[in-house]
Amino acid sequence: MAEWTFWISLAFATYVYCGYPLVLLIWRRLAPWPVRKAPWEPDVTLVIAAYNEKRNMRQKLLNCLSLDYPRDRLQVIVSLDGSTDGTDILAIMAASQGIHVMYSPRHKGKAEAINRAVRSARGTVLVFLDARQSLNRNVIRELTANFSDPEVGAVSGELILVKDGASGIGLYWKYEKFIRMSESRIHSVAGATGAIYAIRRECFRELPEDTILDDVVLPMSIVLSGKRVVMDPAAQAFDRVSEDPKIEFRRKVRTLTGNFQLLSYMPELLSPGRNPIFLQFISHKVARLLCPYALAGLLISNLFLRHGPYFVFLVLQLIWYGLAVAGYFAWSGRSTAIPHSAGKHKLASHL
Repeated sequence: MAEWTFWISLAFATYVYCGYPLVLLIWRRLAPWPVRKAPWEPDVTLVIAAYNEKRNMRQKLLNCLSLDYPRDRLQVIVSLDGSTDGTDILAIMAASQGIHVMYSPRHKGKAEAINRAVRSARGTVLVFLDARQSLNRNVIRELTANFSDPEVGAVSGELILVKDGASGIGLYWKYEKFIRMSESRIHSVAGATGAIYAIRRECFRELPEDTILDDVVLPMSIVLSGKRVVMDPAAQAFDRVSEDPKIEFRRKVRTLTGNFQLLSYMPELLSPGRNPIFLQFISHKVARLLCPYALAGLLISNLFLRHGPYFVFLVLQLIWYGLAVAGYFAWSGRSTAIPHSAGKHKLASHL
């Protein structure tokens, strides 16, 4: 029994992290599906759903107003979701620049803020943005050019992580972007980059109020409708690298919870007859949800199999998890060694 568990778990984890990328690499070379991208200037609505983003809102709005796109074809909507830190005052001051500000006195969640904004949107293309990231000046032109292809229903931009003015991209992020770009080139990516993505107005469906991942629910509903969701690396947003494992842990928990919620909202995604990217969705989304159980099965079964080559696998696993634990404690020791006032000074220097 232990041997069966070991080899099935190993095969599953190997496919998820190595086999599936190899399948994509071969697929995109044998049967690519390029986007017919061409310049197009439709009416565009930028939607910024925000809650307590006073620190970022001013710079975000200045960034949006400086984009290289005809001002008379660009609508900016800030949908405030019960902010309590003064974000509402800052955004209302920006209304003199033609920015449309919507305010809910109660904190109802991002999904409701998005729904409220879209009801007032006049653009034929909707671009959803987070408040924190800055955008390239040409980002709207790059996004809208993809909609010249009638098969395209949504476009995800690319999030560039920066650290101290230079690219802070790590090996895992490069790996993840390779998978997304490969999926895009054969059909559709299984989700969008929450920092920046665009959809055709006609493709929008109101989000359930408790939606966790709008950047997955909306794109996957568009895929089910028969349109493509592509990724365009020329449409770039920039964000700072987070060095706090606790923040990253919360983000991962939110993402995993949102993916489980997605399956409850759209069970048809698990049907190969309904989902045109069934293999990609199962391999990228569903298998990732199951992989922790496979890794646990691999380790537990290996504890009972300590002879011959199994011993080597066990040692490698223990080293791997040991490094992870050591890295966490090393970070904890470093963070507690920084005085609180020094941390505040460092933060202020970035604003």
